[in-house]
Amino acid sequence: MAARGGVVAAEVVAAAVPDEALIVFTPSGKRGRFPLGTPVLQAARALGVDIESACGGRAICGRCQVVQATGEFAKHGVVSRLGHLDSETAEERRYQEEGGVLLDGRRLSCSTAIRGDVVIDVPADSQVHRQVVRKRAEVADIDLNPAVRLYYVEVQEPDMHDPAGDWRRVMDALEFEWRLENLSTPDLAVLRSLQPALRDGGWSITVAVHERRTVIGVWPGFRDRIYGLAVDIGSTTIAAHLCNLQDGEVLASSGAMNPQIRFGEDLMSRVSYVMMNPGGDADMTAAVREALNQLAHDVAVAAGVGVDEIVDVTLVGNPIMHHLMLGINPVELGGAPFALATDAPVALRASELGLSLHPGARAYVLPCIAGHVGADTAGVVLSEQPHLHDEVSLLVDVGTNAEIVLGSRQRLLACSSPTGPAFEGAQISGGQRAAPGAIERVRIDKQSLEPRFKVIGCDLWSDEPGFQAQVEATGVTGICGSGIIEVIAEMFLAGVISTDGVVDGTLAERSSRVSADGRTFAYVLHAGTPEIRITQNDVRAIQLAKAALYAGVRLLMDRLRVEQVERIRLAGAFGSHIDVKYAMVLGLIPDCDLRHVTSAGNAAGTGARIALLDESARAAIEGLVRRVEKVETAVEPKFQDHFVAAMAFPHKTADFPNLAAAVDLPARTESTSANTGESTGRRRRRRRA
Repeated sequence: MAARGGVVAAEVVAAAVPDEALIVFTPSGKRGRFPLGTPVLQAARALGVDIESACGGRAICGRCQVVQATGEFAKHGVVSRLGHLDSETAEERRYQEEGGVLLDGRRLSCSTAIRGDVVIDVPADSQVHRQVVRKRAEVADIDLNPAVRLYYVEVQEPDMHDPAGDWRRVMDALEFEWRLENLSTPDLAVLRSLQPALRDGGWSITVAVHERRTVIGVWPGFRDRIYGLAVDIGSTTIAAHLCNLQDGEVLASSGAMNPQIRFGEDLMSRVSYVMMNPGGDADMTAAVREALNQLAHDVAVAAGVGVDEIVDVTLVGNPIMHHLMLGINPVELGGAPFALATDAPVALRASELGLSLHPGARAYVLPCIAGHVGADTAGVVLSEQPHLHDEVSLLVDVGTNAEIVLGSRQRLLACSSPTGPAFEGAQISGGQRAAPGAIERVRIDKQSLEPRFKVIGCDLWSDEPGFQAQVEATGVTGICGSGIIEVIAEMFLAGVISTDGVVDGTLAERSSRVSADGRTFAYVLHAGTPEIRITQNDVRAIQLAKAALYAGVRLLMDRLRVEQVERIRLAGAFGSHIDVKYAMVLGLIPDCDLRHVTSAGNAAGTGARIALLDESARAAIEGLVRRVEKVETAVEPKFQDHFVAAMAFPHKTADFPNLAAAVDLPARTESTSANTGESTGRRRRRRRA
């Protein structure tokens, strides 16, 4: 039922009526129809959208700030225009007059009313339960050989008998003491600071040299520290790691939601937004660059250093994130032949990317592999080094698009598969991103069908004493990606769903956990407020996502002519927090010895960090990506066959002997009309001649 007077079912939107408007909140994706004039905060509360308001909607605290996204959003079926919200209100003017700050484009949701169909983005700092961005710096052995190095020199003072300028004498000193020859002309910012640094340092200075060719910074006297930033730009989250370039230590890490989510949850939605909204690419470029500057500030503050001490940046991201970061329109990546503007590495000044770091800071963007296999996958390859192993390795970076690499020392293949955002909680009725209160672990008793679960922010299971007290502050708010994987796998192992993914309606007689949901059935995971149900549509969304992933893997195995993989590494935030056993139960990945299925953590971010700290790794990955064979799933005739077979749990035909040795798998079953509640008593109508 649509929202009316504050009563709503977020998943269903009724037909439009003249005195109502559709409101869509991002990143949650919750939506509903409300009477014109309804305050945005009121609509959010009715839909269960997470917006903080400490003052109770009196326009005093300023914590309920939101941003209207404008343009045509095909995915949501919404055209969101500036006039679809109130213009600046008296309450907002008063708030600012009394010292409150409304950043560009932000509105107070408590004081702003709906006047038409609108898309509203809720920034992270306005959310009560802020997302846990699970991308940390992984431990890795990295050769320390940064592209930017410090050199201390003592420079000959000028005199009347030698007309050489200060820069000439600095070059002479660097050549004499450090064998640095043929240095290029430095940036203007360096020349401006050179003479004050020489005189303040008593003719002793420390210079930062990029690739032994260009002086990019100069400081008076002796200096022994400079910093670099390794960044993984994901479509959902961005992670940044601040490193000391002198010893390689990770000083601070931070993550944030990618603000581009308000333009579309998945990559193709964002491309579609650009197609339908000229200039939309510039908006997304500005959004991601602003987020990067904020992350740089956050990690610098955490480490107790200045942002202007960051002199080198390495970046990875999928092709669309890569293009948008560089300010390149990504529309060519929205359709065949998915042509990249460039698959080569990009080296430039950080200021050209709008980054406010050291004036001379450099940026290096790792090369892309193909139109849908980007620099983030290059980072994974650099981190995991499958080309140095004899056994066949499978690398999977699970996101809204799954990037897949398969191979060994002899040969490497790569492809991308369109999994969509279901693994991250989108398209799931009770789904949400990882935040306190989200269910992340699930177990179901095979006899009673009773569940128990764990939520983020609490170490206890739901059936343990003290659980309710510990979660009282956050409540049980929804279910995140790892929880979705586990609950559907547990439903399959408990017989709640069949091999082909149909919820068994006959179990409703045995347990109240299985209940009617229209013409199908659902499993009630949490009977409290809110009620969290796993619906038939939820199961289908996961089936579609996992089948796309498995089909991509299977294509690569066919091309490599192997029937078995010997090592599986799951990369990314999602891969780091799912139980690999449950991933295999669902058929996300092919059968393999579970001892050899492990998480690679944020391998893309690790690859960016390797490229930051080891200049030679940049040349290595540039050569390696040219060796990778690209397989385009969109034009492979076998993809559909593999996809259909992979819709079953764990698979319609493939055997899983390693999994069967570790888990008691149900016998392959198919649904019947009795299972689903559907009637089969209807006769087929004869076609008239």
